[in-house]
Amino acid sequence: MTQQLWSSQRHQTAIGRVGLSLPARRAVGDLQLEPNMGVLDYGCGRGGDVRALRHIGFDAAGWDPVHFPDGRREPAEVVLLTYVLNVIENPAERRETLLRAWDLAKTTLVVSARLRWERNQIKGTEYSDGILTQRRTFQHLYAAGELRDYVEETTGVRCVSAAPGIVYAFKDDAARLSYLARQVAPDGGWLESEDTASAITSVVAHLEQRGRLPQLEEMPEPIMSLLGHLRQAELRRLAEQEADPMKVERSAERGALDTLLFLALELFHGRGPFSSLPLPIQLDIRAFFPSYTEACRRADRLLFKLRDDAYVRRAMNRSIAGKFTATALYVHRRALHRIPTVLRLYEQCASIAAGRPGEWSVVKLRHQGRGVSWLDYPEFDTDPHPRIAASYAVDLGTLKSSFTSYADSTNRPLLHRKHEFLAEDDPAAPKYRRLTEAEVRAGLYESPHLIGMEEGWERELIRCERELRGHRLVRRTTGT
Repeated sequence: MTQQLWSSQRHQTAIGRVGLSLPARRAVGDLQLEPNMGVLDYGCGRGGDVRALRHIGFDAAGWDPVHFPDGRREPAEVVLLTYVLNVIENPAERRETLLRAWDLAKTTLVVSARLRWERNQIKGTEYSDGILTQRRTFQHLYAAGELRDYVEETTGVRCVSAAPGIVYAFKDDAARLSYLARQVAPDGGWLESEDTASAITSVVAHLEQRGRLPQLEEMPEPIMSLLGHLRQAELRRLAEQEADPMKVERSAERGALDTLLFLALELFHGRGPFSSLPLPIQLDIRAFFPSYTEACRRADRLLFKLRDDAYVRRAMNRSIAGKFTATALYVHRRALHRIPTVLRLYEQCASIAAGRPGEWSVVKLRHQGRGVSWLDYPEFDTDPHPRIAASYAVDLGTLKSSFTSYADSTNRPLLHRKHEFLAEDDPAAPKYRRLTEAEVRAGLYESPHLIGMEEGWERELIRCERELRGHRLVRRTTGT
C-alpha cells in the first residue's frame, strides 16, 4: 500500500515554472553553467529549467520518470538534481538516485533540496525520516550543512555549499578550488585588446588590480598572442612604467590577505600540495610570500585567532567598515572586503557551513558566541530607512539555521544611520551621513528604543513634525 502511494503521488511535487529555478540561476551566476556546456536536468519535473536554459542558449536536456520518461539520460558536463532527493521517501532509493545523477555528470553535479526551517510551510504529519503531506507526497528536509555532508559521503568527493540547500560536487578537485578562489577574490576580467599597446594596457590594469604581474599562461589567448614575443623582464618594465605604484602596493597587500583567507578556508577540507592549487593562487603565493609553507603557517595562525573572542571583538571594534554594537558587527555587502581578514574568514566559514543566501544586503557577525546572519534590505540605497525583507541565520556552534521572511509583516524592523554600515569612502556615505545629522538635530534619535520598527519610527516623525523626501528631512506639511 505505502509503495503504491509513493509511486503514484510523488510527481505532484513538480512545479510549473516560468524562468530558471533558484539552483539553476545560482549555478549560472557562479559560472558553473555556461552556454558552451551540455546540461542534463535529472528529475526535471515539468521541464521549466530545460526550457529556460535552452532559451538562453544552453544545450539542455531533461529526464523525469513521469513527465519526461523518454527524455535523454546521457552524460553531460553539468547535471542538475533539483529538489529531487527531498521527495524520495526511501533512503536507499534516495542514495541510488544521487549516485545515478553523479555518474552522469562529467564535470559538476548541482544538488538542491528543501531545508528544515521550511517545516512550517508544509502541512502534514511525521513519517519515517520526513513528512507525509496533505497532498499525499513526501518531504525529507535537511539541516544546514547536512545536504553537503550527505552529498560528500555518497559521492566520495569534497563539496561546497553554494547557497542554503544548494551543493556543488565536482569531478575534478581543481574545479572546486577554482570556485573557492573566485569566492574569495573574484576575477577582475581583462580589457579587450586589439594591438600590442592595448594588450600592455590590459596587463597594467591586472598589475594594479592584483598587485603582481600576470604570467603569460594566465592571460586570455588574444593578449597572449599579442605579447608572446616580449621577454618577461621587458613586459615587467613596460607595465611598471605605466602602473600607479600606490595602487599596486595596496593590491599586493590585499592579494596577500586574500591568499591567506583562501588557505585558511581550504584547511577545512584538508589542504593539498602546492601543485593542487589554482594557478592564480600559486602565483600569488610566489609573489607575496617566502614559501608555501610560510603562507600556510600564517593562514593557520589566522584560523587560531578566529577562536579568540577578545581578538575578534577588537578586530570588530577597529574595523574601518561596518557598525559595531554591543553584540555584533553589521557590514554592508559592498564593504565586506574592507573588514579585517579574520572577520572575512568568520563570514566565509559560515558560508561553507550552511551556504550564503543569494539575496542579502547586510551581514551580522556576532562577537558573543559565533553566529552569522545575512539580512536582506532590497531597497538599501533608495529607501532612506530600508525595511528588512528576510533574514537567514546560522549558529556556528550548533550549525542550526533559521530563515525569517517579513513579507507579510506590517511593522518591519528598519535601519537608521545607513552610512555606518559602509566604508567611509563609499560614494553614497556622505549623503547618508547628512541625513543622519539632520535627524539627530531634529530630535528623532532621542528615544532609540522607539524607532527600531516602522510604526514607532512613523510616530517619532510625527512628534518631531518631520517627513522624508528621498534622503532629505523636511518639515511636515499641514495635514500630512
